[in-house]
Amino acid sequence: MPAGVMIPTRNMPSMIGVNGNVGGSGSSSGLALGQGNMMEGQFHHLDMAHNTFEGDMTRIRDEEFDSTNTKSGSENQEGGSGDEQDPRPKKKRYHRHTQHQIQEMEAFFKECPHPDDKQRKELSRELGLEPLQIKFWFQNKRTQMKTQHERHENTQLRNENEKLRADNMRYREALSNASCPNCGGPTAIGEMSFDEHHLRLENTRLREEIDRISAIAARYVGKPVLNYPVISPPMPPRPVDLGVGNFGGQPVLGGEIYEAGDLLRSISAPTEADKPMIIELAVAAMEELIRMAQMDEPLWMNNLDGIDSVLNEDEYTRIFPHGLGPKPAGFKCEASRESAVVIMNHINLVEYLMDVNQWSTLFSGIVSRALTLEVLSTGVAGNYNGALQVMTAEFQLPTPLVPTRESYYVRYCKQHADGTWAVVDVSLDNIRPSPTPRCRRRPSGCLIQEMPNGYSKVTWVENVEVDDRGVHNLYKQLVSSGHAFGAKRWVATLDRQCERLASAMATNIPAGDAGVITNQEGRKSMMKLAERMAISFCAGVSASTAHTWTTLSGTGADDVRVMTRKSVDDPGRPPGIVLSAATSFWLPVPPKRVFDFLRDENTRNEWDILSNGGVVQEMAHIANGRDTGNCVSLIRVNSANSSQSNMLILQESCTDQTASFVIYAPVDIVAMNVVLNGGDPDYVALLPSGFAIFPDGTAAHGVGMDEYGSTGGSLLTVAFQILVDSVPTAKLSLGSVATVNNLIACTVERIKASLSCESA
Repeated sequence: MPAGVMIPTRNMPSMIGVNGNVGGSGSSSGLALGQGNMMEGQFHHLDMAHNTFEGDMTRIRDEEFDSTNTKSGSENQEGGSGDEQDPRPKKKRYHRHTQHQIQEMEAFFKECPHPDDKQRKELSRELGLEPLQIKFWFQNKRTQMKTQHERHENTQLRNENEKLRADNMRYREALSNASCPNCGGPTAIGEMSFDEHHLRLENTRLREEIDRISAIAARYVGKPVLNYPVISPPMPPRPVDLGVGNFGGQPVLGGEIYEAGDLLRSISAPTEADKPMIIELAVAAMEELIRMAQMDEPLWMNNLDGIDSVLNEDEYTRIFPHGLGPKPAGFKCEASRESAVVIMNHINLVEYLMDVNQWSTLFSGIVSRALTLEVLSTGVAGNYNGALQVMTAEFQLPTPLVPTRESYYVRYCKQHADGTWAVVDVSLDNIRPSPTPRCRRRPSGCLIQEMPNGYSKVTWVENVEVDDRGVHNLYKQLVSSGHAFGAKRWVATLDRQCERLASAMATNIPAGDAGVITNQEGRKSMMKLAERMAISFCAGVSASTAHTWTTLSGTGADDVRVMTRKSVDDPGRPPGIVLSAATSFWLPVPPKRVFDFLRDENTRNEWDILSNGGVVQEMAHIANGRDTGNCVSLIRVNSANSSQSNMLILQESCTDQTASFVIYAPVDIVAMNVVLNGGDPDYVALLPSGFAIFPDGTAAHGVGMDEYGSTGGSLLTVAFQILVDSVPTAKLSLGSVATVNNLIACTVERIKASLSCESA
């Protein structure tokens, strides 16, 4: 979405001082599309306080009235008052609802368990019942559902209580058998400190777990595993608080990114009978990952360009004969390996990989959603050594033309004797009930070795079997080369994100350059806001169906995917109906040139429709790494039309050897003042737009990202989000959809024209 997609409030002064603070009156962060000229409109200010008191009191009175009428329901009482002179009691007659009536009310209950008077009257007309009968049935149904829910919770609490009782008995038995560390004889509890006693119990449990896993591994791989001595290193902080992003264990964007969709939600946690098999599979996968990361020829062979390694499938099958079973029909193998040194401590890196929220945020351009179903082991000795987690995840490429890859797997973390840590994933599809997967993860993951000065050497292995027949022809070359989902992209993303985190923690920022934000709290808040903007952009552009978007059919443009969503009570987005439009196309220009063209404020007028003719100026920025293109910027567009006010834009640009992004969103001036002073950025409403740039896969991978002389082309995805109506209950008009299609088509044509002239 071009920056001008959000029509600003008229005559709104703005000012940014020398110290980077923004002044002036507020503007909104979403576009209100009218039925007329799309250039005309106005911002809709966010109403952060929602008056729900009156509606809540009405609902409470209804519930109180319902509670006095609990005797009716599926069996409804009939019978009149009768003859009051007759002393004999009248026998009450009952009749049951018909099966059709019950089915209709059950179906309506799933959609709306609290129907209002109008809905109850409508149902009574359709089903031939009295409105009061309808009301009583729904009230009893709600009571029944509440009782079932409480019964389920009671069962869970009872099971947890039994586990705690068993642990208590085990600890009591261990206490009764305590021995003196010097003579080996019995000792009194009073002679042992609480910490020492706790460590002895922990030590016993560690030895039992290591012996058990070693025995399983010996049976599976045919040789014993070294029995490492039990060491209790200091416990690191968990989770790692690096002061940037949503890394505190809370899902980003209100749980949107990490909430499982219908497909992954159908998978339940493993049963007790499955767990021994999962442990065996995880131990064997760890052995395989280490050998694949360390072996070279003949297992790994160099390809024709001499840059990437290719897995020798015949040698792989010979060395690892067990595998995941026969490869499904129509599946192909994708295997790759890559190494790099990244600026992050090895312990912190393990923490990021083993925390599903931190991991998903770190790789938000690759992971569209992830969920931990069950933790089989939290690790030993105060860290993640020995941790086992059953997970589901969906992997994406930021384009609507490449299907996402869903996987159900176990993640196993292990510390090895030489100080190396390893984290491995392996699919559990053999115990997955349904549906049939389109992607199976053979043992994949990374080895992490400690380096001096807080760095880590990472060796990453990606090894999957996948059905990629749904990939659009435009992206087939990139996907089949393994560069779309392979190890090189994971490592390049990790390296770039580690630099970004290091920049967020930096305290010695020189104030020499104009516009550099030196306030540390302001830097953290602004980078956290930019991070949320990037995650929201990827959620609206990929082919994932896990999010709250609804894809529209028959929008009039086959090559543009248009989705809609209603935003209500979300402080991170303006309220109303939002349209998201995305399209992908090929450019005969190297990715590096496309990236520089789109991120440069001096060339913004060539493609941004609503900034056309205005003066675009960078007001402040934060550098995020070695490459000058990696930065977060605050941009002001001074309109050439004196009747329109200026616009403020938050932009993040980032690039590595596998992908580049330019993501931006109009922002409220007053809200950005709060952010620049270190305030909470979660309440700044954003509708992000931007670009995702990938090499087309025809040239040697990575060449086009560094040199303008490369012959490789680019795959460019253009996407933007627009607020078409500030009333969430409003109807979506065809005129709004047509405006979105025309806007994205015009933007694409401008980009093609500008870059074609440059390359001519």
